[in-house]
Amino acid sequence: WDETHFGKMGSYYINRTFFFDVHPPLGKMLIGLAGYLSGYDGTFPFQKPGDRYEQHNYIGMRGVRLCRLVSSSAAAIPPVVVVLELSKSLPAALLTAFILIFDTGCITLSQYILLDPILMFFLMGAVLSMVKCNSCADRPFSASWWFWLSLTGVSLAGAMGVKFVGLFVVLLVGLNTVYDLWDLLGNLSLSLVVFGKHLLARVLCLIVLPLALYTAMFAVHFAVLNRSGPGDGFFSSAFQSQLIGNNLHNVSIPE
Repeated sequence: WDETHFGKMGSYYINRTFFFDVHPPLGKMLIGLAGYLSGYDGTFPFQKPGDRYEQHNYIGMRGVRLCRLVSSSAAAIPPVVVVLELSKSLPAALLTAFILIFDTGCITLSQYILLDPILMFFLMGAVLSMVKCNSCADRPFSASWWFWLSLTGVSLAGAMGVKFVGLFVVLLVGLNTVYDLWDLLGNLSLSLVVFGKHLLARVLCLIVLPLALYTAMFAVHFAVLNRSGPGDGFFSSAFQSQLIGNNLHNVSIPE
């Protein structure tokens, strides 16, 4: 059923038809983009599970590369690095890779048009970036430190932009950040100015950057979906007047 639902959402993006859904837009926009780039024209109705796609090119939406990175053999890469960084044990990292590569749940998820594999990609990216940033703690404000800290913020925005359950990885990174700052505050060799720089860097990369990217996702969402469709009635008359094909399109709406 979920493939029918999210496949239809991808078609809405291709047709630029406005719709209302409970999930943030990033995952569905990526599905729609994959379909568009692979030649899908957005005409399949997605009425019920099990309908044959016939001549419709659905491969692109099922094969979103973000999904494949997480749900195929490449899924081993981020967990291997994370486990290797945390445990310093190559056998433990290889065991993690083996378990993930042959996990039938991941293999099954990778076959359909779903948000979960895309979500897993950003969740794993956030954890990997956080761990790599922690490994650069002995050289703060270096290029690699800034890179991994910024990539953590980008991954947090991606996780929240696919599903709200991404909030859990935001909580994980937040707790890790609080621990780091508390440890730095107790370091008597650091001045308050240096501590302030650490605090400001984390505010910029882990709060401001994710919020800016999250907001930008919705800006793109509303810019693309400019035609009337299901869900118009959930919004104000002034908003409906901006949608092509709506009965109120270009009508002057008093404040």
